[in-house]
Amino acid sequence: MTRTVIDLDDDLLAEAQRLFGTTTKVATVNAALLEAVKLARRIEFADAVASGEFDLLGEPGDRAVA
Repeated sequence: MTRTVIDLDDDLLAEAQRLFGTTTKVATVNAALLEAVKLARRIEFADAVASGEFDLLGEPGDRAVA
């Protein structure tokens, strides 16, 4: 793990702690980073589906051609 010194918005940190149910700054920042990555991956997947990269409505075993 990397040790980093950062300035945090105290009000935003408190709100994030409430939302994530975390009690430490480290746990809160790590939870927020994890959620940001998961959201970005969901958006990437949705974009891939929208572009036709994945055919979610096709027959089982059919593969969409990219």
